[in-house]
Amino acid sequence: MSIEVKLPELGENIESGKIVQVLVSSGDTVAREQPILELETDKAVIEVPSSAAGVVEEVRVREGDDIEIGAVILTLSEKGEKKEAGAKKESADEKKAAAEDDAPPAEEEPAAEEKEGAKIEERAEESDEEKEDVTVEEPEAEGGKAEAGTAAPVKEREAPAAAEPSPRGEKPDLAREVAPAAPSVRRFAREIGIRINQVPGTGPGGRISMEDVKRYAKTLNEQRTGAKCLMQGIEVEPLPDFSKWGDVERQSMSSIRKKTAQHLSYAWATIPHVTQFDEADVTDLEALRRQYGPRAEAAGGKLTVTAILLKIVAAALKKFPQFNASVDMEKQEIVYKKYVHIGIAVDTEHGLLVPVLRDVDRKNILTLSAELAELSRKARARKLALEEMQGGNFSISNLGGIGGTAFAPVVNSPEVAILGVSRAAMKPVWREEKFVPRLVMPLALSYDHRLIDGADAARFLRWVVEAAEQPFLLPLEG
Repeated sequence: MSIEVKLPELGENIESGKIVQVLVSSGDTVAREQPILELETDKAVIEVPSSAAGVVEEVRVREGDDIEIGAVILTLSEKGEKKEAGAKKESADEKKAAAEDDAPPAEEEPAAEEKEGAKIEERAEESDEEKEDVTVEEPEAEGGKAEAGTAAPVKEREAPAAAEPSPRGEKPDLAREVAPAAPSVRRFAREIGIRINQVPGTGPGGRISMEDVKRYAKTLNEQRTGAKCLMQGIEVEPLPDFSKWGDVERQSMSSIRKKTAQHLSYAWATIPHVTQFDEADVTDLEALRRQYGPRAEAAGGKLTVTAILLKIVAAALKKFPQFNASVDMEKQEIVYKKYVHIGIAVDTEHGLLVPVLRDVDRKNILTLSAELAELSRKARARKLALEEMQGGNFSISNLGGIGGTAFAPVVNSPEVAILGVSRAAMKPVWREEKFVPRLVMPLALSYDHRLIDGADAARFLRWVVEAAEQPFLLPLEG
């Protein structure tokens, strides 16, 4: 008996991924929990383990494929079981389906299919088999249901449901319920996850051709794309033909880039952004950072401005709880969080990743320095687990190492605020009736105006600035 190994649930709001590498092939012996795939999804490359043990009969995916949760990755036979023995155990239904798939297309003899009532019953049995093997969710208008064109995973065989009797006790008209299509067309529809009965046929008597199935699948995909864009509040306009003006090159978006584009588009479309700017005199803070840097290195980290800001922001979130919250517009509620998890934007060659440091308020700066260094290393090596990028309450994006004087970061939904940090520079500052050179760091706070008012944002950012300028304020008030 064959065992189907399917793509398991990978995390909240993760529906699909791109296969980076297939780690097994036909004939390999696989143990339970042994990695069988490397999958790029939700900004991370993860190893997918096998849910069963056995010998690989067939690998149904390839590198570069996009697969959805529940899709079959491969089939296994029990250890020591030969393929021939498995073949002998085929059910009568499976043998019949295989014979129909190998038969010549029915289009060659259309009259023969439609003459006899017995032929109609056979086609009804074919349809029942398809309903057992494949289900596809069709477009729904209401929220919470499957998106348009989403193919559901192949399900295990169940007993076909009996047809409901028609009014007055009449028998159902099988000729009307069964879609007219050749076995080869039915097989193609099954393989791409399309319910053949839903496909409008353009041939004589509504007969369904291969082109009809392809056209219907394309329509579902377009509806699905349109539904996603509508949900994000984005009107997609077609691009001009750029090749009219010169040479161009097109490259497919990576999974990381696609996820970033979708998430930030949604955040920008749903959150009314406002950005508050300020500057912090970090001259004294920089002196302390250099003085205690060796201690952080001994602990396995690096005493960076970001590590210090983690502790400052954690204290600020305690003092201003509306910044440690989320807006639930569906229930018209504000969700206040009693924990402090902060995400740090990390620039990698594969795209922007935001690992999350947990319980920042309970850790000292040396511990945070070591954790930040480890998470940054894992992000650049694409070794972050999905859990390490989830559950953040607030984000920090520090571009000071690259340069620039200021920028307005986009809030990382469902958070309500993000702190942007630019490069510190020496500036003349008026102190005690004269200008003195001081190291000044630009800060920018973007926030969700549905929950946070401008005055609240100004107070929050001023508290962060003062804590950076007067390090003693942190243990005093934090």
